[in-house]
Amino acid sequence: MQVDKIRGHQTDQLIEAVLALKDKEEAYRFFDDLCTISEIQSMSQRLEVAHMLRMKKTYEKIKNETGASTATISRVRRCLNYGNDAYDGMLERLYPDEKPFELPKD
Repeated sequence: MQVDKIRGHQTDQLIEAVLALKDKEEAYRFFDDLCTISEIQSMSQRLEVAHMLRMKKTYEKIKNETGASTATISRVRRCLNYGNDAYDGMLERLYPDEKPFELPKD
């Protein structure tokens, strides 16, 4: 698991800080201080790409609507297929009424 490669005191501290955020506004302020605008936009874009892949959108549609490169779309798809199921878990919480589907394996 790749997640084992990032475990450690500093990452634990970051995760604890994120879990301690009280609301959306506090999260905006925290991420604004912590990350560059580009980093925040990249993370947001990846989550939207995962959502669109989950909804069976084509790479072309995802690229056009999000501006994500095909490399980014492919990486997110790999995570959906072979990752820790974190995207799916979060998207199920964000969109509980959407039916998940299985992505075809590469």
